[in-house]
Amino acid sequence: MSVALPISTAWRIARRDLSARFKGLRLLLVCLFLGVGALAAIGTLTRAIERELETRGQAILGGDVQVSVWQRSLSDAELAALGRLGKVSTGTRTQAMVSNGDAVAPVELKAIDSSWPLYGRLTLKDGRSVGQPPEGAAWIGEGVAARLGVDKGGTIALGALRLKVAGVIADEPDRLGEGMGFAPPVIVRDRVPFDAGLIQPGAMYRSKVRVAFTDKRETAPVVDDLRRQFPTAGFELRTRDRASPGTERFIDRLGEFLTLVGLAALTIAGIGIGGGVSSWLDSKRGSIAALKVLGATSGDIARITLLQVATVALVGTLAGLIAGVLVTPLLTNALSGLLPVPEGFPVEPFALLRAALYGLLVAFVFTAVPLARARAFPAMALLRARVSPLGSEWKRAAWPVAIGLGLIVATAMLSAAQPMVTATFLGGSAALLLLLGLLGWGIRSTVARLPRPANPLLRTAMANLHRPGAQTGALVTALGFGLSAFVLLAAISSSLDANISARVPQKAPDYFVLDVPKDRIAQFGETVQQFAPGAEVRTVPALRGAVLAYGTLGRMTRLADLKELPEGLGPLRGERGLTYADEIPEGNTLVSGKWWPKDYVGPPLVSIDADIATAAGLKVGDTLAVSVLGVERDVTIASLRRIDWATMGFNYFLVFSPNALRDAPHNFAATVDVKNGAPPAALLRQLAKAFPSSSVIETGPMLRQARDLLSQMSLAILAAASVAVLAGIAVLLGAIAAARAVRTYDSVILRVLGASRRQLLLVQLGEYALLALVLALVSLVLGTGVAWLVIVQMFEFDWLPDWIEVFAVLGAGLTLVLGFAIAASLPVLRTRPSQALREL
Repeated sequence: MSVALPISTAWRIARRDLSARFKGLRLLLVCLFLGVGALAAIGTLTRAIERELETRGQAILGGDVQVSVWQRSLSDAELAALGRLGKVSTGTRTQAMVSNGDAVAPVELKAIDSSWPLYGRLTLKDGRSVGQPPEGAAWIGEGVAARLGVDKGGTIALGALRLKVAGVIADEPDRLGEGMGFAPPVIVRDRVPFDAGLIQPGAMYRSKVRVAFTDKRETAPVVDDLRRQFPTAGFELRTRDRASPGTERFIDRLGEFLTLVGLAALTIAGIGIGGGVSSWLDSKRGSIAALKVLGATSGDIARITLLQVATVALVGTLAGLIAGVLVTPLLTNALSGLLPVPEGFPVEPFALLRAALYGLLVAFVFTAVPLARARAFPAMALLRARVSPLGSEWKRAAWPVAIGLGLIVATAMLSAAQPMVTATFLGGSAALLLLLGLLGWGIRSTVARLPRPANPLLRTAMANLHRPGAQTGALVTALGFGLSAFVLLAAISSSLDANISARVPQKAPDYFVLDVPKDRIAQFGETVQQFAPGAEVRTVPALRGAVLAYGTLGRMTRLADLKELPEGLGPLRGERGLTYADEIPEGNTLVSGKWWPKDYVGPPLVSIDADIATAAGLKVGDTLAVSVLGVERDVTIASLRRIDWATMGFNYFLVFSPNALRDAPHNFAATVDVKNGAPPAALLRQLAKAFPSSSVIETGPMLRQARDLLSQMSLAILAAASVAVLAGIAVLLGAIAAARAVRTYDSVILRVLGASRRQLLLVQLGEYALLALVLALVSLVLGTGVAWLVIVQMFEFDWLPDWIEVFAVLGAGLTLVLGFAIAASLPVLRTRPSQALREL
């Protein structure tokens, strides 16, 4: 009975046989390095941003709880309730225009009291940390200073007031919590907007009240209590735990997507790892056979080879972790202006541990089968492997593979922010691998049954697809995945570009104007025409309100009772823009119900966006309860509309009959579209002079900001998908490496029989071309299917691929993949028959 080798002896043999350059196992090393590095960088970045949002939540929000309402100040009772929670800071936010001589700049006016900021400090360019500006002074953003040509010590005009510039803002503690801005900020004392005549009944402004708790209470009970106390107030409530909900949702969704793509790429690369390890073991068959002849047991062989593979896997994983940490600062620098990112080299142990675990589990799963094969076969079978390839050992490897896959799925699900999305993604990846595996089996079976062609080169190429030891299954997976990745990239890229063009049009009205007094609409139009003849002016009534409840009268669902809004009802969150109209708005189409007649005087009616109605289960005749300036009003749904959001004009989810809202204090909003060129500078100056209480939003900077955000999102998705291309190439290399020994043997025999290198090259080209042509159609379906899931289901964009670009990229991918495959096979063709025959 053989005695097992001690582990120290097994390690000594493994170490001596393992080259310091990891010859034969470099593919394993590279695959793990790339996969683990990508996962480590993605996980570290997303977790670091999430940690910044958590630890800086109070500073980002500006308090522990924030209450926002539109077009009114909080009542004494509301302020008293907040005052019982802790220290209170009140203020307002509104759009405004400031000027210096003839220079005019639209700004976001932020009025604050002496308690602001409750957390953090405002930093100026001169290095000072400050709070509320002095009486008669303002802090201004860098954009305002540059636009007006003014600096510290200068003066600016705001409505009827002149304010001294006391400093230029360098860092605003709650800037991220304020949301995406349409203009640079100007910070003033809390009474300034009222004294300047900007805040009047009906004006479009927002009151923001923040509270710093006096104790360490939880925020959720406070929010629930405020909603119970003031059910019709229309409060928009945010807490330090969710200081920037939009940012958190974006980071969660994008981070999970990138992680899943990285995991899928690493899993696909695992096939390349398996092929590479098979090739390495094949090159070691003589050593393994010799050890068995000398008395080594199957367990000894398993320990020696496992130690070698584990050593390379650990080195590759460790190198990937280091690379992931080192590359993270490059990513944080790119995002520093958009997201709260840490400085230096963030180290997130959980993210790194998860990346390492994924890498090692993938290596374990895909090396189990070749290791089991080398362990189980007798010495003579190993020596005959050239002409009698070893069979598979799935039965022995089934348990290790099942355990490894189970751990991979469990790790992914336990760390998932969206379990259903993660489960779908993993299921889709498994289905894709299974489909490609079945397709490889089907191709081998079909080609074996086809009549043999007369052309000897084509006959040999077809025989290579089904003969014993053929790597058709791995090649199908490699080529199919590689081509699918190319289609995926093209479909995602073209769809994102089309969405950017559709959602952020190249052409939009030059100005949005808020708070145009309703008794001066005619004068506003005359002023615009005087300084911009031919300009198109549209005006609509503009109010703010919140939907409190929806459904059938008597059985309505109140939003305050919902822990989380159902999918698709995001636009009902908080206060939204409201308007009324006698006619169907431009760009809107009725899909159900009827529009009210002009001068309608019956029960209050509303027309609602059809998508929201579908998500809420609403139909014509149902009821909405809406809060306008703190007063609850019930309205009946008269119609459902389809809205063309591509028009950058006035689009409202809710449009009311005039008698529903006309009595509420309000102003009008306007769009100004100047014909034939940019708007003249004199127009903005005159609007600021003639309508000092109105505010202008320039669409140019707003569109650029929106395009930049969508472009960055597009770049992140494409970068992640590019990892999948590398994974496909790794699989291709693994399959070629695994078949190299057999191909060398075949090539040598054919060369001895008189075949030229050109003929051998044509045989390999024919083999790969046959596979590629079959897989092109499959890849088109798979790539576009996954791209549709990413664009439509995950990121909720429209499906707008450019099919010409998709087919062009698929053709280029076919050429590239075939070129890569042939280039990787050239060393086989260069093998000298005399040298190869001596090694047989």
